[in-house]
Amino acid sequence: MKCAEQDLLLYAVTDRHWLNGRSLRDVVEESLRGGVTMLQLREKSLAEPAFLAEARELSISYGKPLFEGLSFFLEALDVRRKLGPDKIIGVSAQTVEQALLAEKHGADYLGVGAVFPTGSKDDADDVSYDTLKAICRAVSIPVVAIGGISLGNVSQ
Repeated sequence: MKCAEQDLLLYAVTDRHWLNGRSLRDVVEESLRGGVTMLQLREKSLAEPAFLAEARELSISYGKPLFEGLSFFLEALDVRRKLGPDKIIGVSAQTVEQALLAEKHGADYLGVGAVFPTGSKDDADDVSYDTLKAICRAVSIPVVAIGGISLGNVSQ
């Protein structure tokens, strides 16, 4: 399975802390109606059975590409060996060197950021616009700008 650029045009990541009393299902539905093309289910505090049940329900209900927010502290090459050729692997990168290595090791797309200050990850370092452009020029796989993107800055 390959990751198509059009699937990554508007990539949303779930976070229960932002629901403000609304259900995850309602927020996901609203996001998809609003144009989200890829959804990453990130649930750091759910036990695995509950997480998998949530992922199954959302993927069946909406039929959109859904990533079940898996985080690996491994190189893309090791992840590819473990998961096989039919899974989509996204790798976080903050430098051209990291991006090139991830592509070489089988990443299907890159998440580059944080492009703006973010409150969802305390340890996120900023990536400059120039670095983002350099990464985009250096690799042939899709690049997704991540981190701190909001209605107020999305046009940038």
